[in-house]
Amino acid sequence: MWIYEKKLEYPIKIKNPNPRMAKYIISQYGGPDGELAASLRYLSQRFSMVTPQAKATLNDIGTEELAHLEMIGTMVKQLTEKASVEELEKAGLGAYYTDHDRAVYPVSASGTPFTAAYLQSKGDPITDLYEDMAAEQKARSTYEYLIQLADDPDVIDPLRFLREREVVHFQRFGEALRLVQDYLGDRKRVSMRMPDRKR
Repeated sequence: MWIYEKKLEYPIKIKNPNPRMAKYIISQYGGPDGELAASLRYLSQRFSMVTPQAKATLNDIGTEELAHLEMIGTMVKQLTEKASVEELEKAGLGAYYTDHDRAVYPVSASGTPFTAAYLQSKGDPITDLYEDMAAEQKARSTYEYLIQLADDPDVIDPLRFLREREVVHFQRFGEALRLVQDYLGDRKRVSMRMPDRKR
């Protein structure tokens, strides 16, 4: 159960349209290392976690990724809504415009539609948490690349915020991994001490 607060996690007020930048940023909406994939990954993996703390971490971060998805969608919308059709086409968004107008649709920067193949839910909590840490590093890298491509402070500022959240998520997944490893190590030691009840 969630409570939706009707405001963005971080304010976004982009004054100048830039469809070229929107084409790049949309990858964090529907691309392989984007926020939609992260949210679905974590909210699915939470069911296989073996400690309440790990479940809570995946639930909390998965929910926050939905807030980041909302931020990215807002950025794409603000970057394109006042652009002319000619500007969209010049930025390489002619095919996108043909299919979606200026709607926000989950695709990568190269135009590949979102697919569930971007995420994994393995059922092994240690495997899943390692994947989650790697996912956060890939997202951090993507935000750094986007910052390098941007020249508008109205775009750079929220991208920096999102990059920093990826760093925090990486750290929290590392903490969850240690708790899960300790828990599973304790269970293994207890089972090794139990007498064999077979006759």
